[in-house]
Amino acid sequence: MKITAHTRMVGIIGYPVRHSLSPVMHNAEFARLGLNYVYVAWEVHPGEIPEAVKGLRVLGAVGFNVTVPHKQAVVAELDELSEEAKAIGAVNTVRFENGRAVGYNTDASGWREDIERTISLAGERICIIGAGGAARAVAVGACQAGAAALVICNRRFETAETLGELLRHYFPSVEVTWSGLCGDHCRELVRSCHIIVNATPVGMTGKGGCPIPSDWLLPGQFVYDTIYTPAETQFLAEAKARGCRVQNGLGMLVRQGAKAFELWTGVKPDPDAMEREVRAFL
Repeated sequence: MKITAHTRMVGIIGYPVRHSLSPVMHNAEFARLGLNYVYVAWEVHPGEIPEAVKGLRVLGAVGFNVTVPHKQAVVAELDELSEEAKAIGAVNTVRFENGRAVGYNTDASGWREDIERTISLAGERICIIGAGGAARAVAVGACQAGAAALVICNRRFETAETLGELLRHYFPSVEVTWSGLCGDHCRELVRSCHIIVNATPVGMTGKGGCPIPSDWLLPGQFVYDTIYTPAETQFLAEAKARGCRVQNGLGMLVRQGAKAFELWTGVKPDPDAMEREVRAFL
Protein backbone atom coordinates (compact mmCIF):
# COMPACT_ATOMS: atom_id res chain seq x y z
CA MET A 1 0.00 0.00 0.00
CA LYS A 2 1.37 3.41 -1.01
CA ILE A 3 1.04 6.42 1.28
CA THR A 4 -0.46 9.35 -0.60
CA ALA A 5 -1.80 12.80 0.21
CA HIS A 6 -5.15 11.09 0.86
CA THR A 7 -3.88 8.52 3.35
CA ARG A 8 -5.71 8.68 6.66
CA MET A 9 -3.70 8.45 9.86
CA VAL A 10 -4.21 6.52 13.11
CA GLY A 11 -1.72 5.31 15.69
CA ILE A 12 -0.88 4.70 19.32
CA ILE A 13 0.49 6.87 22.14
CA GLY A 14 2.28 5.47 25.18
CA TYR A 15 5.57 5.40 27.06
CA PRO A 16 7.34 3.21 26.21
CA VAL A 17 5.70 2.25 22.92
CA ARG A 18 8.46 0.87 20.68
CA HIS A 19 7.54 -2.68 21.71
CA SER A 20 3.99 -2.30 20.34
CA LEU A 21 2.74 -4.82 17.80
CA SER A 22 -0.31 -2.71 16.94
CA PRO A 23 1.28 -1.14 13.82
CA VAL A 24 2.01 -4.63 12.47
CA MET A 25 -1.54 -5.97 12.73
CA HIS A 26 -3.37 -2.77 11.75
CA ASN A 27 -1.25 -1.97 8.70
CA ALA A 28 -1.48 -5.56 7.48
CA GLU A 29 -5.27 -5.50 7.80
CA PHE A 30 -5.51 -2.08 6.08
CA ALA A 31 -3.54 -3.54 3.17
CA ARG A 32 -5.59 -6.76 3.07
CA LEU A 33 -8.85 -4.79 2.92
CA GLY A 34 -7.52 -2.13 0.52
CA LEU A 35 -8.05 0.75 2.97
CA ASN A 36 -5.92 3.89 2.53
CA TYR A 37 -4.90 4.18 6.19
CA VAL A 38 -1.58 4.08 8.01
CA TYR A 39 -0.95 3.22 11.69
CA VAL A 40 2.14 4.54 13.48
CA ALA A 41 3.50 4.57 17.06
CA TRP A 42 4.14 7.84 18.91
CA GLU A 43 6.18 7.80 22.11
CA VAL A 44 4.56 10.39 24.36
CA HIS A 45 6.14 11.16 27.73
CA PRO A 46 3.93 11.58 30.82
CA GLY A 47 2.95 15.24 31.02
CA GLU A 48 2.83 15.66 27.24
CA ILE A 49 -0.63 14.20 26.70
CA PRO A 50 -2.45 17.55 26.23
CA GLU A 51 -0.02 18.55 23.49
CA ALA A 52 -0.26 15.11 21.85
CA VAL A 53 -4.07 15.11 21.70
CA LYS A 54 -4.16 18.69 20.42
CA GLY A 55 -1.50 17.93 17.81
CA LEU A 56 -3.25 14.83 16.50
CA ARG A 57 -6.54 16.73 16.29
CA VAL A 58 -4.91 19.57 14.35
CA LEU A 59 -3.08 17.17 12.02
CA GLY A 60 -6.35 15.52 11.06
CA ALA A 61 -5.79 12.07 12.56
CA VAL A 62 -8.84 9.81 12.49
CA GLY A 63 -8.04 8.65 16.00
CA PHE A 64 -5.52 6.79 18.11
CA ASN A 65 -4.99 4.04 20.65
CA VAL A 66 -3.74 4.74 24.17
CA THR A 67 -1.49 2.40 26.11
CA VAL A 68 0.33 2.49 29.46
CA PRO A 69 0.75 4.74 31.32
CA HIS A 70 -1.75 7.14 29.73
CA LYS A 71 -5.10 5.30 29.77
CA GLN A 72 -6.47 7.24 32.72
CA ALA A 73 -4.59 10.51 32.26
CA VAL A 74 -5.89 10.98 28.70
CA VAL A 75 -9.50 11.16 29.94
CA ALA A 76 -9.08 14.79 31.03
CA GLU A 77 -8.16 15.80 27.46
CA LEU A 78 -11.26 14.34 25.80
CA ASP A 79 -14.61 15.94 24.99
CA GLU A 80 -16.78 12.88 25.52
CA LEU A 81 -16.61 9.28 26.78
CA SER A 82 -18.55 6.19 25.81
CA GLU A 83 -20.62 4.59 28.56
CA GLU A 84 -18.15 1.73 28.92
CA ALA A 85 -15.20 4.12 29.16
CA LYS A 86 -17.05 6.02 31.90
CA ALA A 87 -17.63 2.84 33.88
CA ILE A 88 -14.02 1.73 33.50
CA GLY A 89 -12.56 5.18 34.09
CA ALA A 90 -9.94 4.63 31.41
CA VAL A 91 -9.65 5.00 27.63
CA ASN A 92 -7.67 2.93 25.15
CA THR A 93 -9.19 4.23 21.90
CA VAL A 94 -9.95 7.76 20.75
CA ARG A 95 -11.88 8.78 17.65
CA PHE A 96 -12.16 12.36 16.41
CA GLU A 97 -15.80 13.00 15.51
CA ASN A 98 -16.65 16.39 13.99
CA GLY A 99 -13.70 17.96 15.78
CA ARG A 100 -14.54 16.35 19.13
CA ALA A 101 -12.24 13.81 20.78
CA VAL A 102 -14.38 10.86 21.92
CA GLY A 103 -12.90 8.19 24.20
CA TYR A 104 -13.78 4.50 24.10
CA ASN A 105 -12.56 1.42 25.90
CA THR A 106 -12.26 -1.77 23.86
CA ASP A 107 -9.96 -3.52 26.37
CA ALA A 108 -12.77 -5.00 28.48
CA SER A 109 -14.51 -6.79 25.61
CA GLY A 110 -11.17 -7.63 23.95
CA TRP A 111 -9.87 -9.33 27.10
CA ARG A 112 -13.17 -11.10 27.75
CA GLU A 113 -13.38 -12.48 24.22
CA ASP A 114 -9.78 -13.67 24.35
CA ILE A 115 -9.75 -15.42 27.72
CA GLU A 116 -13.13 -17.04 27.10
CA ARG A 117 -11.67 -18.86 24.10
CA THR A 118 -9.92 -20.92 26.80
CA ILE A 119 -11.93 -20.70 30.03
CA SER A 120 -15.39 -19.48 30.99
CA LEU A 121 -15.54 -16.59 33.46
CA ALA A 122 -19.11 -17.20 34.63
CA GLY A 123 -19.28 -18.04 38.32
CA GLU A 124 -15.50 -17.77 38.78
CA ARG A 125 -13.50 -16.15 41.57
CA ILE A 126 -10.88 -13.96 39.87
CA CYS A 127 -7.83 -12.16 41.28
CA ILE A 128 -6.63 -9.07 39.38
CA ILE A 129 -3.14 -7.80 40.12
CA GLY A 130 -3.05 -4.05 39.56
CA ALA A 131 -5.60 -1.26 39.67
CA GLY A 132 -4.69 0.94 36.70
CA GLY A 133 -6.36 1.29 33.31
CA ALA A 134 -5.80 -2.31 32.18
CA ALA A 135 -6.95 -3.70 35.55
CA ARG A 136 -10.10 -1.60 35.41
CA ALA A 137 -10.95 -2.97 31.98
CA VAL A 138 -10.28 -6.56 33.03
CA ALA A 139 -12.44 -6.09 36.14
CA VAL A 140 -15.37 -4.70 34.16
CA GLY A 141 -14.99 -7.44 31.54
CA ALA A 142 -15.03 -10.09 34.27
CA CYS A 143 -18.15 -8.62 35.88
CA GLN A 144 -19.92 -8.40 32.53
CA ALA A 145 -19.09 -12.06 31.91
CA GLY A 146 -20.76 -13.14 35.16
CA ALA A 147 -17.81 -13.62 37.53
CA ALA A 148 -18.96 -14.44 41.06
CA ALA A 149 -16.19 -12.62 42.90
CA LEU A 150 -13.24 -10.31 42.25
CA VAL A 151 -10.15 -9.73 44.36
CA ILE A 152 -8.11 -6.60 43.55
CA CYS A 153 -4.48 -6.72 44.73
CA ASN A 154 -2.43 -3.60 44.17
CA ARG A 155 0.79 -2.06 45.45
CA ARG A 156 -1.10 1.02 46.67
CA PHE A 157 -4.04 -0.03 48.83
CA GLU A 158 -5.89 3.26 48.22
CA THR A 159 -5.95 2.71 44.45
CA ALA A 160 -7.26 -0.83 44.90
CA GLU A 161 -9.94 0.51 47.23
CA THR A 162 -11.01 3.14 44.68
CA LEU A 163 -11.41 0.48 41.99
CA GLY A 164 -13.17 -1.90 44.37
CA GLU A 165 -15.74 0.70 45.38
CA LEU A 166 -16.32 1.62 41.72
CA LEU A 167 -17.01 -2.04 40.90
CA ARG A 168 -19.37 -2.43 43.85
CA HIS A 169 -21.31 0.59 42.55
CA TYR A 170 -21.67 -0.66 38.97
CA PHE A 171 -21.91 -4.42 39.72
CA PRO A 172 -23.58 -4.87 43.13
CA SER A 173 -24.20 -8.59 42.56
CA VAL A 174 -20.44 -9.33 42.35
CA GLU A 175 -18.50 -9.89 45.58
CA VAL A 176 -15.54 -7.47 45.46
CA THR A 177 -12.63 -7.34 47.93
CA TRP A 178 -9.22 -5.65 47.77
CA SER A 179 -5.82 -5.72 49.37
CA GLY A 180 -2.36 -4.22 49.30
CA LEU A 181 0.18 -6.30 47.39
CA CYS A 182 2.09 -7.84 50.30
CA GLY A 183 1.82 -10.13 53.28
CA ASP A 184 0.01 -13.33 54.20
CA HIS A 185 -3.44 -11.79 53.68
CA CYS A 186 -2.80 -11.02 50.02
CA ARG A 187 -1.20 -14.43 49.48
CA GLU A 188 -4.28 -16.18 50.84
CA LEU A 189 -6.57 -14.03 48.69
CA VAL A 190 -4.58 -15.01 45.59
CA ARG A 191 -4.77 -18.67 46.55
CA SER A 192 -8.53 -18.42 47.04
CA CYS A 193 -9.04 -17.61 43.35
CA HIS A 194 -9.13 -19.93 40.36
CA ILE A 195 -8.13 -17.29 37.78
CA ILE A 196 -5.20 -14.88 38.33
CA VAL A 197 -4.69 -11.93 35.97
CA ASN A 198 -1.60 -9.73 35.85
CA ALA A 199 -2.79 -6.31 34.69
CA THR A 200 0.43 -4.44 35.55
CA PRO A 201 3.44 -3.68 33.31
CA VAL A 202 5.68 -5.83 35.53
CA GLY A 203 7.33 -8.43 33.31
CA MET A 204 7.13 -6.41 30.10
CA THR A 205 10.19 -6.42 27.85
CA GLY A 206 12.75 -4.17 29.52
CA LYS A 207 11.09 -4.38 32.94
CA GLY A 208 11.30 -8.04 33.97
CA GLY A 209 10.25 -9.50 37.29
CA CYS A 210 7.01 -10.96 38.64
CA PRO A 211 4.03 -8.98 39.98
CA ILE A 212 3.65 -11.42 42.91
CA PRO A 213 5.89 -14.15 44.33
CA SER A 214 5.34 -17.28 42.26
CA ASP A 215 5.13 -19.44 45.39
CA TRP A 216 1.76 -17.77 46.07
CA LEU A 217 0.36 -19.76 43.13
CA LEU A 218 -1.21 -23.20 43.37
CA PRO A 219 -1.26 -26.02 40.80
CA GLY A 220 -4.40 -25.94 38.68
CA GLN A 221 -4.91 -22.18 38.78
CA PHE A 222 -5.33 -20.36 35.47
CA VAL A 223 -2.85 -17.49 35.09
CA TYR A 224 -3.38 -14.80 32.45
CA ASP A 225 -0.82 -12.06 31.76
CA THR A 226 -2.06 -9.03 29.80
CA ILE A 227 1.54 -8.53 28.61
CA TYR A 228 2.37 -9.93 25.17
CA THR A 229 6.04 -8.96 24.79
CA PRO A 230 7.79 -11.14 25.71
CA ALA A 231 5.42 -13.92 24.70
CA GLU A 232 6.29 -15.78 27.90
CA THR A 233 6.91 -13.46 30.82
CA GLN A 234 8.83 -14.57 33.89
CA PHE A 235 5.47 -14.70 35.68
CA LEU A 236 3.98 -17.11 33.13
CA ALA A 237 7.10 -19.26 33.05
CA GLU A 238 7.13 -19.61 36.85
CA ALA A 239 3.35 -20.19 36.95
CA LYS A 240 3.68 -22.97 34.38
CA ALA A 241 6.50 -24.54 36.41
CA ARG A 242 4.14 -24.60 39.41
CA GLY A 243 1.49 -26.52 37.48
CA CYS A 244 -0.73 -23.62 36.41
CA ARG A 245 -2.38 -23.21 33.03
CA VAL A 246 -1.17 -19.99 31.40
CA GLN A 247 -2.11 -17.53 28.64
CA ASN A 248 -0.52 -14.28 27.48
CA GLY A 249 -2.21 -11.08 26.29
CA LEU A 250 -1.61 -11.34 22.56
CA GLY A 251 -5.21 -12.32 21.84
CA MET A 252 -6.46 -9.43 23.97
CA LEU A 253 -4.27 -7.05 21.95
CA VAL A 254 -5.73 -8.36 18.70
CA ARG A 255 -9.37 -8.33 19.78
CA GLN A 256 -9.33 -4.89 21.37
CA GLY A 257 -7.50 -3.68 18.26
CA ALA A 258 -10.11 -5.16 15.95
CA LYS A 259 -12.81 -3.17 17.73
CA ALA A 260 -10.76 0.04 17.48
CA PHE A 261 -10.19 -0.68 13.77
CA GLU A 262 -13.94 -0.83 13.19
CA LEU A 263 -14.53 2.37 15.19
CA TRP A 264 -12.09 4.29 12.97
CA THR A 265 -12.91 2.82 9.56
CA GLY A 266 -16.49 1.56 9.81
CA VAL A 267 -15.20 -1.72 8.38
CA LYS A 268 -15.22 -4.97 10.36
CA PRO A 269 -11.76 -6.60 10.25
CA ASP A 270 -10.84 -10.26 10.61
CA PRO A 271 -9.21 -10.68 14.06
CA ASP A 272 -7.89 -14.12 13.10
CA ALA A 273 -6.05 -12.60 10.12
CA MET A 274 -4.68 -9.86 12.39
CA GLU A 275 -3.44 -12.44 14.89
CA ARG A 276 -1.75 -14.47 12.14
CA GLU A 277 0.15 -11.36 11.03
CA VAL A 278 1.36 -10.67 14.56
CA ARG A 279 2.45 -14.27 15.13
CA ALA A 280 4.28 -14.29 11.79
CA PHE A 281 6.07 -11.07 12.77
CA LEU A 282 7.11 -12.56 16.10
